[in-house]
Amino acid sequence: MASLVEELVSVLESEETLYHTMVGYGEEKREVLIRADVPALERITALEQVTSDDLMSLSNRQIRILNDIAIVLGKNQGEMTVSKLIDTLGSQPEIQQKLTGVRDRLIAVAGELQHLNDENIVLLRQAIELNEFDLTLFKSYRQAPETANYDKNACSTGSRLGGSGFDISS
Repeated sequence: MASLVEELVSVLESEETLYHTMVGYGEEKREVLIRADVPALERITALEQVTSDDLMSLSNRQIRILNDIAIVLGKNQGEMTVSKLIDTLGSQPEIQQKLTGVRDRLIAVAGELQHLNDENIVLLRQAIELNEFDLTLFKSYRQAPETANYDKNACSTGSRLGGSGFDISS
């Protein structure tokens, strides 16, 4: 049992390290979004994907370890969590404290990452809105305004001024 708990602590510490890496990527991504550096954004996104894959692998390993601990303790598999394990280890305060510390640090860094992701979502939405505005503006430059020409029935002819702009060289 003690070796399973130590392995769990090791997995949680590895997850914490990867979450800190993701926080670093999130901070870098924020700066890249502000600069609108698309190649750097692509690079960071690729690195985040690799790190996310590693996190998923560690998460699966954590679930397997918790299931093994549940079997040893005679509990239902799939219901064991780190918090429930901490409560179960009341008679072993040293291990309980170690698990509590790593769990709390992991929760804190995950919260920090969530905050950064929320900020980056706002920046991405603003960038998309700015691009849509630019596209609309460019489209409007290409369209000339309608003239105030009317036909004999007093209806607008819908004719437009020339769209090539004016020539200042004359």
